[in-house]
Amino acid sequence: MLPATSKLCAAISYRHLRNMTGLRRTAAVVLSHELEKLALVAPGPSKWINHVRRRSSLLSSRLEEKLYNDTEMSYITQGEEAIKKSMSILGDQDGWKLEIVAGNGDKVLSKVLPDIGKVFKLEAVLEQPLDNVYGELVDNMEKMGEWNPNVKEVKILQKIGKDTVITHEKAAEAAGNIVGPRDFVSVRCNKRRGSTCILAGMSTRFGEMPEQKGYIRAENGPTCMVLHPLNEDHTKTKLTWLLSVDLKGWLPKSIINQVLSQTQVDFAKHLRTRVTATHPTLSQS
Repeated sequence: MLPATSKLCAAISYRHLRNMTGLRRTAAVVLSHELEKLALVAPGPSKWINHVRRRSSLLSSRLEEKLYNDTEMSYITQGEEAIKKSMSILGDQDGWKLEIVAGNGDKVLSKVLPDIGKVFKLEAVLEQPLDNVYGELVDNMEKMGEWNPNVKEVKILQKIGKDTVITHEKAAEAAGNIVGPRDFVSVRCNKRRGSTCILAGMSTRFGEMPEQKGYIRAENGPTCMVLHPLNEDHTKTKLTWLLSVDLKGWLPKSIINQVLSQTQVDFAKHLRTRVTATHPTLSQS
């Protein structure tokens, strides 16, 4: 494979091929993979292999950036910032107050943060492998309105690379119609870190989706869902959902707190039902 990689790299030395971004990116990625294989085969790789590997990784990153315009790079940055802020909040275990404990063990906690306000955290265990849960939340996100009565619609407005999307979400009325319909425009970023999946997001502006008649444009974020297999049973998935929302409008805080915490409990219940319905064999085994 390495000789073939050399030919591919040599090909981009020709001027008319050097301008083909896709070919350059392919060459960089393939070279990086081959160096990784070589490092595994030969214990203690020499300094030149490490040096070339670093240069290859840097080249690949620069080529990746050139694939997007400034606006798209801004959305990517926002998504990554949502992950950074969310994981920082979840990483601080102090100050969380218990809000709800469901009969099945699901629980919602909350804490008040400077510059953000009150945030909520759902902790739940689903009796499904991580990939099944991830597929429903990410691959099938536009179908969420089919199984979550708190959501009317989720629509992907734009995809940027493999990790970032801009979405428009319409939320249903809540608390006996005391909380009217809201909508959100969000940037979402999905990352895998080992066996852990992070689905983060925050409100953003998207010129092609102005405020909609009949809806109050609310704001969210940083918010994220963290999925990882249970250590003692990899057929089950631990879900942690950080929720930070500003519903806008004139609403008493007591109602807002009740709506948001109950929304998280309801979400876990409906997600279980959905994933069980789409993977019945596993659930019945």
